[in-house]
Amino acid sequence: MTESSAALRFAAGSQTALMICARAARWFLDSGIQESGGGVARYYIASEGRNALVSTEITGYSVSSFLHLAEVLQEPDLRKAACHAANFLVSAWDEDAQAMPFEWSSDGRDFPERHSYFFDCGIIVRGLLRLWRETGAVMYLERAMQIGESMRRDFMNASDIHPIIMLPGKKPVPRDQRWSRSPGCYQLKSALAWRELLDATGQLRFEQAYDRALGYTMRNHAQFPFLEGDGPRVMDRLHAYCYFLEGLLPALEKPGVEAALREGITLTAQLLRRLRSHFERSDVVAQLLRLRLFSAALDVLPLDQQAAAEEASWIVLHQYQSSDEKLNGAFCFGVREGQRLPFANPVSTAFCAQAISLWQERLDGETDADWRKLI
Repeated sequence: MTESSAALRFAAGSQTALMICARAARWFLDSGIQESGGGVARYYIASEGRNALVSTEITGYSVSSFLHLAEVLQEPDLRKAACHAANFLVSAWDEDAQAMPFEWSSDGRDFPERHSYFFDCGIIVRGLLRLWRETGAVMYLERAMQIGESMRRDFMNASDIHPIIMLPGKKPVPRDQRWSRSPGCYQLKSALAWRELLDATGQLRFEQAYDRALGYTMRNHAQFPFLEGDGPRVMDRLHAYCYFLEGLLPALEKPGVEAALREGITLTAQLLRRLRSHFERSDVVAQLLRLRLFSAALDVLPLDQQAAAEEASWIVLHQYQSSDEKLNGAFCFGVREGQRLPFANPVSTAFCAQAISLWQERLDGETDADWRKLI
């Protein structure tokens, strides 16, 4: 049986998809990846048996993931975990600097960097706004607005968006060739925060900020996957390139956007299939499948059912099945030369669980084109 036909058989049984999501949810709740203060660690290092530092970005992603899984599974503990994580983010805000720090530690001494990242801020805003929409708790909206203002005030400049600033002085960090330390099209994913703040507040400055980011990223996206050569780094850059494609979803009426999304999905699928025998990131596969499903629901690109089924089958292979609760149910970061990389990753778990649940919904005849729900 081929992998793609196995995926079609898997996708016919909704309980199997629910089981995958339920195991991912138990990992989030029971593994210790969410620490006692509510913050979520960047990842669990399986080879060392410890968590990396708590990350405000990953905590923001986790708020959205907890809420998505709670909707799928009807599990109240997940909503409680989302509130715990969001309350941590509200308190992590640096009132003196008027900025959101990159990482957090209980004693304040273990920061490798005292920085704030544009990308991280947008992910945090989106998590807080999703919880605000569900609970109506004004403190989440208020903190999201403060962070959104920091994104406009501290990172935007005349030509692009600074990726990182130093705290407390807010001087831009020197850039290098790594995508996360350079401005680029991937920043459009975080600019979605401004679109959501527009919806929440009606304040046009947030729409203007998103439109500026869209214009900048549409000009420089085509070569992004290849800016570090044509080798293994392309897979890492595909992860970031998918962020750009996700960031296009609310702007489909603007010139060139639909074409960029269609072409980007096609390119990502081609490169993933070329590279995956040597290095495959689980999040890239999940991002591609989510983009296919949203694009089909929005009538941008007909769904390639066979390719989607194949990608669903690849995603499932990345979920840990282990007697160790610190691993069981998590999705690994990826596989290199046939070997799993030793990281149980919250973002990979969030993206993969959402991709599988959305794929099952599609096969059940359900579609949801609300881009605000994309983790």
